[in-house]
Amino acid sequence: MGIIKSLLLFILAGFCEIGGGYLVWLWLREGKPLWYGFLGGAILVLYGVVATWQTANFGRTYATYGGIFIVMALIWAWKVDGFAPDRYDLIGALVALIGVGIIMYAPRTA
Repeated sequence: MGIIKSLLLFILAGFCEIGGGYLVWLWLREGKPLWYGFLGGAILVLYGVVATWQTANFGRTYATYGGIFIVMALIWAWKVDGFAPDRYDLIGALVALIGVGIIMYAPRTA
């Protein structure tokens, strides 16, 4: 699988997990209707399915997704909740991306 396709799958999975979780959050924490919770739950299930489309093994895929999730969660918080990431958030996200880039995409001989 190409790197671009793999990254797009990680981003899709991130939108599913963050979006689904956000709908559940709105339902339970902010009194939104029950259907928010059901829709959020269905989208979270979709996240689990999308992650299986990666060609790497489970451990490597989920380790890498963790770093992608960090970045996407900060972007979501910034754009949706008005939370402004500070320089330490950005440095931490960069470190995570470097780490997961190595985990997922480093050339391996075996």
